[in-house]
Amino acid sequence: MWNKIKSGLTAFYFSFPLQILLLHLKKNQVLLLFWMLLFAIVTGYFGKSLGVPFLFLDPEYMNEVGFLSYCMVGVSVAGFSISFIITSYVLDAQRFNFVGWLTKPFSRFSINNSLIPIVFLITYLYNIIQFQKQNDTSSLQIAYDVAGFLTGFILMIVLLFVYFRFTNKDIFRYVVCRLDEKIKESVKVTRVAVMDKVNTSRKRQVRVDNYIAFNLKVKKVPDYQGFYDRATLLQVFDQNHFNLISVELFIFLLLLVAGFFSEYPAFQIPAAASGILLLTVLIMFTGAFSYWFRGWSITLTILIVLIINLLIKFEVINKNYSAFGLDYQVPPVEYTYETIIESNSKEKIKADFSYTLETLENWKKKFPGDSLPKMVFVCASGGGQRAMLWALNAIQSADSLSRGKLMNNTILMTGASGGLIGLSYFRELCLLQKTDQTVNPYASIHLDNLARDNLNPIILTLLVNDIFLGFQKFQYGENSYHKDRGYAFEEQFNRNTGGVLDKKLSDYRDPEYRADIPMLLMAPTMINDGRKLYISPGQVSYLNKSIDGFEMHNQKIKGLEFTSFFKETNAEGLRFLSGLRMSATFPYITPNVTLPSNPPIEIMDAGLTDNFGISDAVRFLFIFSDWISKNTSGVIFLSIRDSQKLHPVEERNAPSLFQKFYSPIQGLYGNFENTQDINNDNSLEQIQRWYPGNVKTVYLEYNSANNQNLKDRASLNWRLTTREKRSIIENILAEKNQAELKKLNEYLK
Repeated sequence: MWNKIKSGLTAFYFSFPLQILLLHLKKNQVLLLFWMLLFAIVTGYFGKSLGVPFLFLDPEYMNEVGFLSYCMVGVSVAGFSISFIITSYVLDAQRFNFVGWLTKPFSRFSINNSLIPIVFLITYLYNIIQFQKQNDTSSLQIAYDVAGFLTGFILMIVLLFVYFRFTNKDIFRYVVCRLDEKIKESVKVTRVAVMDKVNTSRKRQVRVDNYIAFNLKVKKVPDYQGFYDRATLLQVFDQNHFNLISVELFIFLLLLVAGFFSEYPAFQIPAAASGILLLTVLIMFTGAFSYWFRGWSITLTILIVLIINLLIKFEVINKNYSAFGLDYQVPPVEYTYETIIESNSKEKIKADFSYTLETLENWKKKFPGDSLPKMVFVCASGGGQRAMLWALNAIQSADSLSRGKLMNNTILMTGASGGLIGLSYFRELCLLQKTDQTVNPYASIHLDNLARDNLNPIILTLLVNDIFLGFQKFQYGENSYHKDRGYAFEEQFNRNTGGVLDKKLSDYRDPEYRADIPMLLMAPTMINDGRKLYISPGQVSYLNKSIDGFEMHNQKIKGLEFTSFFKETNAEGLRFLSGLRMSATFPYITPNVTLPSNPPIEIMDAGLTDNFGISDAVRFLFIFSDWISKNTSGVIFLSIRDSQKLHPVEERNAPSLFQKFYSPIQGLYGNFENTQDINNDNSLEQIQRWYPGNVKTVYLEYNSANNQNLKDRASLNWRLTTREKRSIIENILAEKNQAELKKLNEYLK
């Protein structure tokens, strides 16, 4: 009995699938890292708060989640799996010489090297089914989606294996057999790499007693001890290397074609498929690099990284992202302390102050009679598409309930990232309604527009255009710019919203001045020194430095006024969408914009300094407090937040060693929002000390706890799942939000 168990364990240990797996663990850790990343994503252990798993579990194509979108992801997963098997074969097949004497060696190697891909496939499909069940998707639709994935997966597997079968035969017949020996000898690099593998195979054979055959039965390894054909091995290696390069070039070409036509929706494949295609290219390059340079691969990789770092540092390689509409061909604006002071002179501040006073007077004219109106400041938090959809949903409901009084009484809109984009969209709809009564700002179609996918073209452009096709350009105004992922973001958003926001910054000057619409202030952060860059069609330099009577000794200038500081670079011609993009910089997705200055000013998300826009609204109130206190009956701050302000304290389990290591950094960044809340509350509290009028606050909050179908907060992303969209839209019906809406309506009355 014990002998049978021992024999069985020995047979299992020296089985081909297990020995390949152990070899991966021993020497192919880089290849396994790619699989670990995919496993972590589909199981929700990587990037869940950013919505990364949802891109794989709920892929979207042409604004639909269904058979075709899953099919494309299935194709990409199959391509990645095959590339992993090919790379393993090229790197390690020589350690298993018996494979070379079997019929169809690559196919047999693939079957025995499929353990990881099969486990991943099962894990992936299981998580897709579980996710869609939670999404209240019907069983029929789930089956249809899974069928789509399997169709793409199987189709790609079949096509690739058909290719390998015929190309192996063609290579043997037309390349290997007809190559003259002198030509072989002349390809020294190839021969060195191949012969090194041959010598390695002689010395480092891995013991294998059995393998899985085509009929999935276990067979014993044939005994070919003592037989060794150097020329045959040379031919096999040449064939495999050619196949690897051919498939690699095909996938690379596929990426280039998709990137070249990325503006067309049909070519905007799901973000998950784009990501897996990138991993496919990386895994093939990793295998090719290891094959050619052998033991020197790690050293050369480090050397290449250092060289690229130096080339970027000395601007030999220089990739900057532009704000469309600005002229980057004229001499850059000098950005020094002296020019900052000059741009914030007393005369300039007084002129801007007077201009805004005229805007306030025009605002007051909308309220005839002796009664004083309420003045409203609308502040929306950032948070990607989640905040964008919530801001539009909240202000639609609030303005509709007040019968238009909210927008009529609003003087200023502030905020960051997606929240400010949502406000901008609603403001434009209200402006359009003034000349076209068929436009309904409260229609649900506008929520559908903002809820559409923004991520697919961005990821595709990031992986292709930004890396490989940097030469593509487009014309905007009198200048040309690169088609980078900033361009992809703007164009996709522009398509989603019907092009209504595709205007220049200066196009909003007169409507704001006449008070037809509220002023809207974009305030991204300048990475160079942490100052704010105030972008507004009406110049607002008074936000940077106090006017006479309030100036402090040795006062630091708080920011730059965009239109005056960059006047010589056509600041007024800035594309409004580019201004919104500057306020909505998302790390690695929507890139930091570089402005035409010396040294270059690099722009970061407005949420870096104040994600809620409260500080800018309070600053405006402080500067115009005399006029506002005399001409209004009070001030209302409407804060539209994509997060719960007064949330319960989370329970914490005993931390691990690693958690103790990074908890100080995690605590700092995790409480970033809470710190801003405390600072904003302090500012609102202090208003009562210097402002003589009445001040009210109203908070409309997105809180996933109000929705029974989605306990987790919607992800911070430029793409939302169906369940997340429903959660955000239905959240306005929450008891707390309804109470706040009622309170707002009473304040306005």
